[in-house]
Amino acid sequence: MTQQTPAPDAVAVATAGDNPHEDARAAQKSGKGPRRRTRELHDARTGWAFMLPFSLAFVLVFLIPILLSIYKSFFRVSSASGGLYGGGELTNHFVGFQNYSDVITNGRFWLGMLRVLGYTAIQVPIMIIAALALALVLDSYLTKHVTFYRLGYFLPFAIPGIVAAMIWLYLYSPEISPIVSLLRGLGVQVDFMAPSVILASMANMTTWTYTGYNMLIFLAALQAIPTELSEAARIDGATGFQIVMRVKVPLVRGAALLAVLLSIVGTIQLFNEPTVMKTVNPWMGADYVPMMMAYNTMMGTLSPSGDGPASAVSIVMAVVAGVLAVLYAVVDRKVSK
Repeated sequence: MTQQTPAPDAVAVATAGDNPHEDARAAQKSGKGPRRRTRELHDARTGWAFMLPFSLAFVLVFLIPILLSIYKSFFRVSSASGGLYGGGELTNHFVGFQNYSDVITNGRFWLGMLRVLGYTAIQVPIMIIAALALALVLDSYLTKHVTFYRLGYFLPFAIPGIVAAMIWLYLYSPEISPIVSLLRGLGVQVDFMAPSVILASMANMTTWTYTGYNMLIFLAALQAIPTELSEAARIDGATGFQIVMRVKVPLVRGAALLAVLLSIVGTIQLFNEPTVMKTVNPWMGADYVPMMMAYNTMMGTLSPSGDGPASAVSIVMAVVAGVLAVLYAVVDRKVSK
């Protein structure tokens, strides 16, 4: 009679508990021991502890202001009857989507948005191409003292935006500008404040400020490319230009996407440059760009005024910026395929 061999599972069940030390070792090897669970719990708590400062800052300075702005956009400040000239105590009244309706049907808002889009179409491509070119130069083997040049290109970004705008205002003012005086001496008459030129003048200011910042984004991406790829292409007979165009540039597409998305969001919030330029160009008005419209609505310069209508302007701006960013990301993904 053939003896039947017991199944492994049956043997494990039958022998379980015979040797508790071996059971403990087996549990530890399988990752289910108490020490392993304690260590995992400790690691999880440590991770959350490191995330806590950022999480609190994110909620306090980002999430709460957004939610508060959305809430206030449904209200409008008005006087509660009583005064002979419309005075009385100011109170918040729920107006639903009235503030949004006023923004969407306001032709001045869309005219300002059209200016910003034209500004973006001119400024962003020039800035991105210049930043990529500078990064490629600094990443080449021919460039020495890279740290010095990197700091020099980045330095304009370290200057506060309002200060940079005032510097360029001095350089643009016809009465005191050395640039205008030099061009006038060469027989070239130029007015950087003319209505047809002022957007390009502001685009130059922004490009000067942010080219170095975007250059660092591209430079970090270039330095992350394995040198073996360039060396292999060079061994195969590729020229320096071919290595740049066929190896390096395609591999920094992700960095280019990030730089362009940040630039789109930033240009929609254009504020420092037109606000400073308006001090010597009153014809620009208080709503030349949407960000100026939101600020002056909040300060009472434009009507309807108050934090409710200003919040509605800001949220519509955010929606437009988000739509543009998503459209660019979708187009970039389709083109890359």
